[in-house]
Amino acid sequence: MTLRHLCAAVLAAGSVAAHAAAAITPSIHLGNYRVAGTYSLDILNGTRGGISGLEASAVAYAGDRLDPTTHTLGTLFFVGDEGTGVVEVSRTGQTLGYMNFDWTGTGSTKHDTEALTYLGNGTLVVGEERLFDAYRFDYVANGTATLANASVSISDANVGNHGMEGLSYDPRDGSFVAIKQDSPEDMLAGTLSFAAALGGTSTMSHLFDPTLMGLATLSDVQTLAPVTALAGTDAADNLLVLSLGSRTLVEVNRSGDVLSSFDLSSLLNNTATGDFNAIEGVSVDASGTLYLVAEQLQGAGAPLDAKSQLIVLTAPVPEPETYAMMLAGLGLVGAVARRRSRR
Repeated sequence: MTLRHLCAAVLAAGSVAAHAAAAITPSIHLGNYRVAGTYSLDILNGTRGGISGLEASAVAYAGDRLDPTTHTLGTLFFVGDEGTGVVEVSRTGQTLGYMNFDWTGTGSTKHDTEALTYLGNGTLVVGEERLFDAYRFDYVANGTATLANASVSISDANVGNHGMEGLSYDPRDGSFVAIKQDSPEDMLAGTLSFAAALGGTSTMSHLFDPTLMGLATLSDVQTLAPVTALAGTDAADNLLVLSLGSRTLVEVNRSGDVLSSFDLSSLLNNTATGDFNAIEGVSVDASGTLYLVAEQLQGAGAPLDAKSQLIVLTAPVPEPETYAMMLAGLGLVGAVARRRSRR
């Protein structure tokens, strides 16, 4: 077999194997991830216990937003649980802008924003934990979002401080996934429409029994549909679920089976105070890079200028075609070698 014929065979076999590999890709493999960077987030509005700053509780990746610091696409938005507004930052935590929240007409008194997701074209949805309500708004730097203008109640009940901790948008069909923290835990999926004065409609229903995951609490959820390498595979249906209580990030399918996990217990520990930053938010970009946000240290002995943190996790997320072609190529090369050795 000539080299030209060998290359043609490799490409042909790779194409066939690629489709097979794409069909069985099961997981994003969280065990392959490593911390690529940790960045302090600026102290802005809000106070809690005498410490000024936003207690970062949710993060969302915006792939179509231009980062003026790098002149590339891709920024992050995050909210803190004081509910004062939303902050746009670079992928290394530099503040790019800020938008205030106006809660008039929402019925919220605590303004406990614990969920955030990005729809595209500058549009976000933020969730209020205690009322289990969601609010859609268009981001305008230095502006104010009147949340009651486009809102929907998911639970139609005041669930208190055990309510919505995460909300994630699936761009493939416009659906959402939401989680309830505990008492009891819940996983919901469905559609949301938004209208003034909570006039929107929710079709959210139970997705699976969250106790199957074995997590102490549920702190955030992220669909894996945005990851380019997973497009067209079963893994694109999978979800990332963050647990503060278990200090773990897990990947699950839509039946609640745990497919992979990442231990967060060693991240952001403060040996001087015996405290740790509460990691409460997760998002993902098209390359599979993960972004976590954590509240600032708040325990005894924590510095007054403690800041919330952005943690970036990276790992190679292989294109199925790449591995298929490599495996097919290795197999053909081996076959040729065996034929030559028998001559």
